[in-house]
Amino acid sequence: MIILDTTVWIEYLKNNTKYYSVISQLLESREILAVECVFGELLQGVKNKYEKKIVLNYWKYLPKEKYDDIIIEAGNYSNKNKLTDKGVGLIDSIILMHGIKGNSKIWTIDKKFQRIIPEELKYTGNE
Repeated sequence: MIILDTTVWIEYLKNNTKYYSVISQLLESREILAVECVFGELLQGVKNKYEKKIVLNYWKYLPKEKYDDIIIEAGNYSNKNKLTDKGVGLIDSIILMHGIKGNSKIWTIDKKFQRIIPEELKYTGNE
């Protein structure tokens, strides 16, 4: 499974050709894993009811993994690895923890976040 960071979702939703076809294919093959905090960030930025409906429809239909205490684990992981000192906040730590626990790849274009993702969990869209 592949987790799309908010930055990648935004490019897809803007129909950026660099991302659109790859993500469309991943969506068709049901390889995208929805992570709640990512969709919370997407909803935070919607501009109208139409955009909100699109985001909520993806949330509704995409596969999800639920982990108890994942936010606590992400906070502990972040503290242990000094992620805030590296410019990585709690949301990205939660996404990373989803990747670690589910052995899922993570696709982001955020340079700071890319630097702390273990190589085996990185996805670039070129695979």
